[in-house]
Amino acid sequence: MAIFRIKLSLILTYFVFAILLNSVGTVILQVIHSYQISKEAASVLEGFKDIPIAVVSFLIAAWLPRLGYKNAMLIGVALLFAGCLAMPLLPSFLTTKLLFLLVGAGFALVKVSVYASIGVVTSNQAQHASLLNTIEGCFMLGVLSGYWIFAYFMDPLQPASAGWLEVYWWLAALAAINLLLLLSTPFPRLVLPSVTHAAEDFFDMLRLVYRPLVFVFVMSAFLYVLMEQGIGSWLPTFNNQVLGLPNQLSVQLTSIFAASLALGRLLAGQLLKTLNWYGLLNGCLIGMAVLILLTLPLTKNVVLAAELNLLNAPLAAYLFPLIGLFMAPVYPVINSVILSALPQTKHAAMTGLIVVFSALGGTTGSIITGFTFARFSGQTAFYLTLLPLSLLALSLYWLRRLRQHTPVS
Repeated sequence: MAIFRIKLSLILTYFVFAILLNSVGTVILQVIHSYQISKEAASVLEGFKDIPIAVVSFLIAAWLPRLGYKNAMLIGVALLFAGCLAMPLLPSFLTTKLLFLLVGAGFALVKVSVYASIGVVTSNQAQHASLLNTIEGCFMLGVLSGYWIFAYFMDPLQPASAGWLEVYWWLAALAAINLLLLLSTPFPRLVLPSVTHAAEDFFDMLRLVYRPLVFVFVMSAFLYVLMEQGIGSWLPTFNNQVLGLPNQLSVQLTSIFAASLALGRLLAGQLLKTLNWYGLLNGCLIGMAVLILLTLPLTKNVVLAAELNLLNAPLAAYLFPLIGLFMAPVYPVINSVILSALPQTKHAAMTGLIVVFSALGGTTGSIITGFTFARFSGQTAFYLTLLPLSLLALSLYWLRRLRQHTPVS
């Protein structure tokens, strides 16, 4: 029962953060309309989310086992709760930046704690990979829910209306429920080696980067998140300004991307029982490239139906988000590969590095996509995804080679 409550706590915590973290694309679209913000200015919202994730993870990830994973998650959810309350009470672009700053800092605490806790409640690599894929799949279900929750509060007839801010009252209530569940759930404590100075944990984390396997892994994570966030953050705006869809419908159709990611991760959990991870991921990268090259030409000279709805949008609006199905397995699989190669006491430090480089990749991807979108076109911005995709294929090759020749220790 205790293990079940811990797993439920981890899943709900991740679910709540999934809604807020991946609302950046929706919020970018809304602040452009509500606060008359340019695309270049709106693109910094990804940075306000990701930079705190990187900084907080870098500074305290290795110390979290001593703080306690439960305490860290309580602080993280409390920060999210405060940010949600601020949005409807103090509506402005500055408050929006503050929200993502708090959510980013909170997620740094939460992701390290969730990933590290998986090692505490599982006993072998198979269980670790299974639970990690399940939690990541539930994360994507949270992302999917978020698109529809936000869309419900948006007025398609008045894009500049501030009514969409009401969604944050409901998200604050969900965060409060999450806090109560965490408070009532007992977490086991890790047996940790004693240290002379607190800084020793921090430098142990830095020393991990000097391992060739870890270095190649963090580059792989950076490239993957650069692609995922570049597409995910700008897909609602792409649907709105390139395909000409209303803002509410643009967000609703973006949910196909989140649904594809969720389905892809849940399917990968089953496929990996019989398929080699390297072969599966290479097949996924090929699928992504083919989908980009075949669907983006369909986004030019689009003719819209007289009365647009979910069933008669342009074909590209349904096809391109399916790229998430191929992207889905990459992130949890490479995370499991690296974490299973390290002892449990190193999982928090390694997760800190995962979060840091993922955050940097997300910010880089969103800003590059935003500037390319504004200066050239949405199609050009998404075609550029082929470059990091090619580099990721190369980094996965080296990750496999190094993993084969690196003993688990």
